Amino acid sequence: MGDRLKDLFDERRVRSIARDLRSAHPGLDERGFARDCLAGLSDLELTGRASRIADVMHHHLPQPFPEAARVIVASLGPELGRSDAFGLEPLQYMPHVFYVAKRGLDHFEDAMTAQYELTKRFSAEFSIRAFLTRYPDATLRRLRAWAADPNVHVRRLVSEGTRPRLPWAPRLRAFQQDPGPVIDLLEILKDDPERYVQRSVANNINDIGKDHPSVAASLCRRWLDGAPPGRQWIVRHALRSLVKKGDHGALDALGFGAAPSVAIASASLSPRSVKLGGELRFSFELTSTAPRDQELIVDCAVHFVKANGSTRPKVFKLRKLVLPPSGRAEIAGKVSFEEMTTRRHYPGRHSIDVMVNGVAHPLGQFEVCR
Repeated sequence: MGDRLKDLFDERRVRSIARDLRSAHPGLDERGFARDCLAGLSDLELTGRASRIADVMHHHLPQPFPEAARVIVASLGPELGRSDAFGLEPLQYMPHVFYVAKRGLDHFEDAMTAQYELTKRFSAEFSIRAFLTRYPDATLRRLRAWAADPNVHVRRLVSEGTRPRLPWAPRLRAFQQDPGPVIDLLEILKDDPERYVQRSVANNINDIGKDHPSVAASLCRRWLDGAPPGRQWIVRHALRSLVKKGDHGALDALGFGAAPSVAIASASLSPRSVKLGGELRFSFELTSTAPRDQELIVDCAVHFVKANGSTRPKVFKLRKLVLPPSGRAEIAGKVSFEEMTTRRHYPGRHSIDVMVNGVAHPLGQFEVCR
């Protein structure tokens, strides 16, 4: 289990952080810093370990915060040279980001300077949220300026740090209620040339769509008017969750809003009794009954049984296609019932639907057994 993510913060990493900090502040008690960090560290998970190291920083770095922030910035290694494929090494700066969020809230300018430098080595998406909550107007003004920064990691912070539902982080409730200030920032970034930023913009809109589906769909519809390829990619990725749910506004924005005229035939589910750990294979024939070509998004919704016996659908992508009048398409897929970290399976009667432009067509039922 030595390759677990939390094990990035092991004794070797702690001592490396201590050396870096001492190089910027010769008065640091390097051994004491490492000793305090390692006490009980093995019992903690990833963010708990980063938080522990951040707390130890507070006791070993010079005070007040502006002095500590200057040491932290001076201790940083080289900036990331790429926007992808940089591995796990940047995670070593997670404690530094946590320190800024915990101790820098009363020192806005010094904290902003530290986050600007940290995000070029890791990401300040976690810490910036504390400042958006305490100083929304001032922080939004700073992010607006950073949206035009030449550094791709700084630009990405603008969209990633303002995500209302950023994973691993507290939600930004004010932006869940009113995403307008976030959308103003995304407007600046919608034609960013870097896919790294584009993906973050799309994920932000995807977050917005979970609370305000009509707002996300309307924004994307407007963005598609004369959109270059990069913005088109953002819109498709941004609306993925709403499309899976069959949201009419999202489907309409992408050109799939018309109710489909189709028939489902030759449905096959095999086996009808699936063992936990096994897989279901399915196939069907999709036939157009319209007098014109139809652009179709075809997905499947599996109604998984939950621990309490109820069911909840999960949508899987199948195909996008154009069917001419009386056109037919053979479509097949499979569903795994292996144990996953993101989904646990339970025995019981499941069902599966074909979703065509968001309209459900029942395909059949099957049993999952031990």
